[in-house]
Amino acid sequence: MSLHIIKLCVGVETVEDLEAYVAERLELARRSGQAAEQSHVTRMTPRRTAEVLDGGSLYWVIKGQVQLRQPILRLDEFVDAEGIDRCRIVLDPVFIRTRWQPRRPFQGWRYLKPEDAPPDIAAEDDWSTTMPPQLQRELADLGLL
Repeated sequence: MSLHIIKLCVGVETVEDLEAYVAERLELARRSGQAAEQSHVTRMTPRRTAEVLDGGSLYWVIKGQVQLRQPILRLDEFVDAEGIDRCRIVLDPVFIRTRWQPRRPFQGWRYLKPEDAPPDIAAEDDWSTTMPPQLQRELADLGLL
């Protein structure tokens, strides 16, 4: 059974901002001859690795709302330059929009059970490209999205 991870996307205002940032980073990596992989580095390595790698995704909280997810490809443990253990969460650079789900701020990352994860939005139902973000946020806060 898969298990997901949820994380705040700090410093990002919109899904489009995150998409542009990732595209820029991947292009920089390609130009410099490095592996073009998207990853996010955390301090703690998930202990439930097998469950996370069994179809788990990283759900991003943007401006207080879960708005999208990215499938997790692998978890790479390493030691940084200061000798601190870290975990690189390698992500598929595919952005799957989800129904908005409000989340309070938290530190680090948390596990997210599949039954608690917001459902994906089908491409044909993707109203998020036409509805203003503020209206989406208000509707989600009211539980109407």
